[in-house]
Amino acid sequence: TEDEQAQLLHPRTQVQGRILLLTICAAGIGGTFQFGYNLSIINAPTLHIQEFTNETWQMRTGRPLPDHLVLLVWSLIISLYPLGGLLGALLAGPLAIKLGRKKSLLVNNIFVVAAATLFGFSRRAGSFEMIMLGRLLVGVSAGVSMNVQPMYLGESAPKELRGAVAMTSAIFTALGIVMGQVVGLRELLGGPQAWPLLLASCLVPGLLQLASLPLLPESPRYLLIDRGDSEACLAALHRLRGPADLGELAELEQERIACLGRRAQRPWELFGNRALRRQVASLVVLGGAMELCGNDAVYAYASAVFLQARIPPDKVQYAAIGTGGCELLAVLVSCVVIEKVGRRMLLMGGYGLMTCWASIFTAALCLQSSFPWMPYLAMSCIFAFILSFGIGPAGVTGILATELFDQTTRPAAYMVCGVLMWTMLFVVGLGFPFIMEGLSHFLYVPFICVCVCRAVYTGLFLPETKGKTFLEIAEELHRLNFPRWSQDPEWRGPGVIQATEL
Repeated sequence: TEDEQAQLLHPRTQVQGRILLLTICAAGIGGTFQFGYNLSIINAPTLHIQEFTNETWQMRTGRPLPDHLVLLVWSLIISLYPLGGLLGALLAGPLAIKLGRKKSLLVNNIFVVAAATLFGFSRRAGSFEMIMLGRLLVGVSAGVSMNVQPMYLGESAPKELRGAVAMTSAIFTALGIVMGQVVGLRELLGGPQAWPLLLASCLVPGLLQLASLPLLPESPRYLLIDRGDSEACLAALHRLRGPADLGELAELEQERIACLGRRAQRPWELFGNRALRRQVASLVVLGGAMELCGNDAVYAYASAVFLQARIPPDKVQYAAIGTGGCELLAVLVSCVVIEKVGRRMLLMGGYGLMTCWASIFTAALCLQSSFPWMPYLAMSCIFAFILSFGIGPAGVTGILATELFDQTTRPAAYMVCGVLMWTMLFVVGLGFPFIMEGLSHFLYVPFICVCVCRAVYTGLFLPETKGKTFLEIAEELHRLNFPRWSQDPEWRGPGVIQATEL
C-alpha cells in the first residue's frame, strides 16, 4: 500500500537529508566560515600586533618605528586581506571549472595551512612580514571559498530547497564572525601572549573540511554537464536525493542536450552579451550594494557608539559580540522563510528597513548632546540595522549568480561578483575614515541613498526565482531581455556545455 511504501521510504529520506546537511556543513566550515572568522579575529590583537611591529623594528635597527609608520604597517596588514580576496575571486572560476566544485574547496585549504604556519611562527621568527603574507593568503582562501561554496551548494540542492541551502553560506559567514569575536576575547586567545595562536586558529576549520568533505558527493550538475559523466552524476544524485528522483535527472539531461558544443563565456564577455543584460545589471547593482550599504561600517562604528552609550570600555568587547549574534540570528530566520517569502521580498524588505534604521541612527547622532537617551537609541539602531541586513541582502545576494546564470556563465559570473565585492570592501575600508571625518553625524547619508536605490531596483527589475528550475529561470530571463522579439533570436535553452573551459 501507499502507507507501507511511505514508511519504507521515510528512513531512506532521512539518510538523504543527512547527506545534504553534512555536505552543507563540510563545505561551510572551511568555506565562508573562514571568511567571517578571519574578518573578525584581527580586531582583538590590534594593539598587540602594533607593539610587536614596533619591537621587531627596534630590534633590527636599534630605534623605534615612528607611530605613523606603525599605523601604515597595520593598515597594510588589514588591507592585504581584501587584496588576497580579490586574487582568490579571480582564481575561483578556473579552479571550479578545471578541478570541480568540491576539489576546489579542498585544494583551497593549501592557502589556509600556509597562512596558519606563518602566523604561528611569526613572533618566534621576529617577522611582522610573515603576518602580512599570512593575511594575503587567508584572503586568497576566502576569495575562492566565497565564490565556489555557494556555487557547489546551489548546484547540489533540490529546487525546493535551493534558496535555503544557498543561504547557509551567509549563515556560516555570520557564524565565523561570532566565533572570531568569542575566541578573540581577552580571557581566551585575545591576550598579549596568545595572539599568534589566535591568528593561526584558522587551521582548525580547514582541517575539519579536509577530514569531512572528501566523503561527500560532487555537484551532480557539474558531473553531468561539465564532465559528461552520467554514471557519477547518477551516483551523486542517489546519495543526495535517493533513487526515486528521476525528474531532476531528466531536467539535467535537458540542459545538457540543449546547448551541446557551446563554449563557456569569459568574465569580460558577460558585459557584451545582450542575452545577459538583466542578469549582469542585477549582479553589479546588488552585488556592489553588499559592501556599499554600510553594514561593515556599522561594525567599525559600533565600539564608539557603545562607549557613548556609557558601556564600560572593558565590556565593549562583549557588546560587540551581540552585533555578530544579531546577523547570525537574522540570517537563520531568512534561511527558514526564503522559500515562502521569496528572494525579491526579502531584498526589498531588508534594504527598506536598513534605510529606516540608518535614518533614525543619523538623527540620533545629531541629537545625542540634546537628549541623554539618544546614545541608547543609536545603539538600538545598530542592532536593528544589522538584523535587517541579515534578513535580506546578507544571504539573498549570494544566490543571484547561482540562479540568474546558467552552467556556461556561472563561474564567470561568480568571478565578476567576487572581484566586485572585494574591490568594494577595499574601497569602503579605505574611505570610511575620511567619510567619518568629512560628514561627521551625516556619515550614513551616502549609505541611505545606496539602500533606497537597491530597494527600488529590486522591485522594478529583479525577477522572482523561488521554486523554479534553472530552465524556467533561463526562459523568463530570455523573455525579459528580448521583450519585443517573438521569434528572433530564437530561444534554444540555456548556454550549457560539456566542458566549461575558461
